Amino acid sequence: MATVNLGSIKFKWKGTYAGSTAYTIDDVVSYNGSSYICIQASTGNLPTDTTYFEQMSSAGTNGTNGTDVGTVLTTQGDILYRDGSGLQRLPKGLANQVLKMNSGATAPEYGTVSSDFVKIASGSVSGSATSLSIDGYYSSTYRNYKLFFQNIQSNGSRTDMRVNFGGSANSGSAYRMAMDGVQNAQGNLSTAQVSNWNSDTFNMTNWGASNGFGDIINLDIFEPQSTVYYKRFQWNTSTFHNDEIHTLQAQGYFHGSQNTASTGITFLSSSNTITTGDWYLYGIKD
Repeated sequence: MATVNLGSIKFKWKGTYAGSTAYTIDDVVSYNGSSYICIQASTGNLPTDTTYFEQMSSAGTNGTNGTDVGTVLTTQGDILYRDGSGLQRLPKGLANQVLKMNSGATAPEYGTVSSDFVKIASGSVSGSATSLSIDGYYSSTYRNYKLFFQNIQSNGSRTDMRVNFGGSANSGSAYRMAMDGVQNAQGNLSTAQVSNWNSDTFNMTNWGASNGFGDIINLDIFEPQSTVYYKRFQWNTSTFHNDEIHTLQAQGYFHGSQNTASTGITFLSSSNTITTGDWYLYGIKD
């Protein structure tokens, strides 16, 4: 009965191929990152010679085909993505840019956000001011604007809120105003309707005193930079006086009869000062 030596048929790892080494059957070597097994004893024959060796495993890529991540990504902030041929590097974008798809929807890219409704300015009132000017923010980027006021107050009760919509360039213009309001004074409801001209400023409503309540204003400004004769404004406001004993809800529409572009808007008091308030100006594209 024949005797078989199992140790003689197992693979024998010989390390990196050397041309001076005599290899026998089942010797395994590494060569250029791949591994080969000897199938015929020889010396000096490269592992790529299929007469003496068979390949057991293939070397990985060296980055030339774009699959070595460490080679593709070179800078902090880079992003890896795949195009039609393999992995590609997208360099990091600039500050405040966002990641989006390109126009062909084939690859990512960095760019700026385009929005039709954007906050372009904001501010607060503190202390005592005789007027508040929101001026110089109009631009050709936006055709129309929306202005919000929150908790605007004066240092006296029932102070007239006066408004000029020309800005610094049109402080003496005339306006046509139409207002409709409802007031609750200690349980008694009353209505008011106003329509008239005013050569400089007009009263929008009454400011709340510094009693924890303030005016809330929503103002739409249409084409302020137009040089045609009329400019249009539409607003609504809610006001509290004396701890809600007096409340006023009013809305109105007005236009200015100047033929030069408006630069901004100014709020002022006929007799008192502005003590607090936050405002937010938004630009609206077509």
